[in-house]
Amino acid sequence: MLLTRRSLIVGSLALAGCSRLPASPDGPLQPITLEQAFAGRAVGAGVFRVDLTGSERRFRARLDGQLQGDRLTVVEDFIYDDGEENRLTWVFDRAGPGRWTGRREDTVGVAEVVETGTEIRLSYTADFDASGEVTRLGFEDVIYFGPNGRVINDAVVTRWGLPVARVRFEMLKV
Repeated sequence: MLLTRRSLIVGSLALAGCSRLPASPDGPLQPITLEQAFAGRAVGAGVFRVDLTGSERRFRARLDGQLQGDRLTVVEDFIYDDGEENRLTWVFDRAGPGRWTGRREDTVGVAEVVETGTEIRLSYTADFDASGEVTRLGFEDVIYFGPNGRVINDAVVTRWGLPVARVRFEMLKV
């Protein structure tokens, strides 16, 4: 019985460390909205890190966001360190005060966006095609203003509801 209780406690603690949501950033933060984060041009760099193996895939990106009424369109041009290039386009529609919905070529269903004042929460599911095989992943992002005016996007990536990777992307308006 002691072994079973100990296993339950250790297992619960291990799962608690595997959060499916990125933590809110520390420190005093500036207010941020989706328009402030993505309207206009920006450049940035990021890393996709697999939790289990520690392997990383680094990338650079150019973003061009256009706001027309209640629709924000953001074209993202990615260049990966292995030479692969990819273009994805988000189309966000205002759904009410502090709320947006969004779609991208690879999303399954609709992305939900909530502006909380000092951070933006973005939640979506996407199908990724790698070497002809499609992998469905969930993304939970927190977007906020970091030091020196940078927009920071931290994400927890899930597969079958379990956290499998993390993404950090930092961009600067140009």
